[in-house]
Amino acid sequence: MAEVTAEQIQRGRGPDPTALARRKLVTREVKSVRERLTSTTGLERAFDYELLRVFAQYRMHGSVGALVLAVCIATAACLWVPAYQVTTWLGVVILASAVMVLLCRRFLAQPAGEVNIRRWRRLLPAAEAFHGLSWTLILVLFAQVDGPGAKVFVMTTLLVVSALTVMLAATIPLAVYSGLGPVTLGITLFFWGRSDIDSVTMALMAASAQLFFIFLAHRLYSSSVTTIEFRAEKDALIAELETATANSDEARRKAEEANLAKSRFLATMSHELRTPLNAILGFSEVMKNEIFGVHANPAYKEYSGDIHGSGQHLLNLINEILDLSRIEAGKYALNEEALSLAGVVDECRHMLKLRAKAKGQTIREAAEPDLPKVWADERAIRQAVLNILSNAIKFTPQGGDITVKVGWTANGGQYVSVTDTGPGIPEDEIPIVLQTFGRGSLAIKTAEQGSGLGLPIVKGLLDLHNGGFHLKSRPRAGTEVTITLPPERVMDTLAALPEPARSAA
Repeated sequence: MAEVTAEQIQRGRGPDPTALARRKLVTREVKSVRERLTSTTGLERAFDYELLRVFAQYRMHGSVGALVLAVCIATAACLWVPAYQVTTWLGVVILASAVMVLLCRRFLAQPAGEVNIRRWRRLLPAAEAFHGLSWTLILVLFAQVDGPGAKVFVMTTLLVVSALTVMLAATIPLAVYSGLGPVTLGITLFFWGRSDIDSVTMALMAASAQLFFIFLAHRLYSSSVTTIEFRAEKDALIAELETATANSDEARRKAEEANLAKSRFLATMSHELRTPLNAILGFSEVMKNEIFGVHANPAYKEYSGDIHGSGQHLLNLINEILDLSRIEAGKYALNEEALSLAGVVDECRHMLKLRAKAKGQTIREAAEPDLPKVWADERAIRQAVLNILSNAIKFTPQGGDITVKVGWTANGGQYVSVTDTGPGIPEDEIPIVLQTFGRGSLAIKTAEQGSGLGLPIVKGLLDLHNGGFHLKSRPRAGTEVTITLPPERVMDTLAALPEPARSAA
């Protein structure tokens, strides 16, 4: 695993994914070069084995067809050559094919890790040379035959065998040369010293065909190597994907365990904190209101008020953390009902009116007329509106203005927009303030202390309603927060049901 630098720890980030990918690529290249240096063909060692395996499989599968071809040619050769000579030649061909099949079967039976690549790269081409030599012996049968069509038959036979050798042995170039070598040498000796036009023409055709077969063998070899490389890359990608999936599953399991531990911790701590907080809030309120008599020292009343305010702040913080935890865990149950969005906004404005008045702020409200009701959770919508409106009051300076709008969205939904004249938020800090416990730099300097949970809670509550949340702000230009509900939550007025027709008396 890559080391994490001190700068990354300070910034709260893990290792750079680009650096990890680059390091993985370099490691793969070094391994590939090491494999090629220890290989016999300049390829990776795994490719050497794969090429030998493909050769053995092709030869095993093509052995039956080669024997059928040999029997057919031997039958046709009896037209020019005595049968006992043809039978001897056929026996040699069958022996060479049997040797090839046995070697290939033995190679395929060995485990991949125990195969001696160098040894088999010598044995298989030697067997291919013996196989080519067995077919070339047909020239010995026709050396003294001068019948019509004999030369054409021999040349056709050897060219077919050459094509068969190229097709079956293309994955090992040395095997191709070993198989074509005896055939080429035999054709050369067969036509050596013959100057008639037929012999010269057939010799030139044979030479051209052998050159074409060599070219075809190189093309087939390149195609085989490319296919194996693609297959290896695919296998490597599948392995990496499986590793990434396993790591992802492990990370998800750890995250679920951490989330469960967090939920248990919050459930336990909320109970442990609420119990003493109830006593603190109750007794401090009694002392603040001087229910049992006037304090001997007036400062005690002020201290009691501070204790009550701090306890209330701590209780609100606990409630916010619990609400956010339930939202993130998907355990926040919506109690949906028909409600007026403008009515909820008006109630929230009345609840926070005193706080705004204490700072000399003016709250202006504008709602479009005849807005239908929406189907939503009243407690969740009220909490969302209270959070964004209290944030506007908190961050707006003395004597500032706050505008609250309620209306239709372009797609038929409804929205609530709260605009303030506060210090604003830089564009690069907007993602920060939307994170849990995130706060902007200007807000920290100019506003009262807060938990940094208000906006994440609002966004989570709107996500539960399939709604939208948008924050637009610029430094020293104020902030506009807009929450929207989708059109499917707007309750249209249903047409009256037709009265049933009265039957005539």
